[in-house]
Amino acid sequence: MVKHIILWQLKDEFSQEEKAGIKKDVKAGLEGLAGQIPGLIKIHVQTQYLASSNADMMLYSEFTDEEALKTYAGHPLHVAVADGKVRPFVKSRVCMDFEG
Repeated sequence: MVKHIILWQLKDEFSQEEKAGIKKDVKAGLEGLAGQIPGLIKIHVQTQYLASSNADMMLYSEFTDEEALKTYAGHPLHVAVADGKVRPFVKSRVCMDFEG
């Protein structure tokens, strides 16, 4: 099994109200991919966090194997969410993929 974790920081130019809407859209968009992409086992977007955090959102997802992760990365449904709901609003992205 391959795990795919991403931490995002949203752009500073957005108000807290705008950030709340962005996070809601990202969560709905990415979690809506469940059951839509072969090899995607689990997908969750965390948008609530403790004050000690320095990220605005986290994606936690699991795939059957590394090939399934590659399929997900290029899948048109994922690309549409990433290009429309995530990338335009994010100032930084950190990713870790691992087997486990």
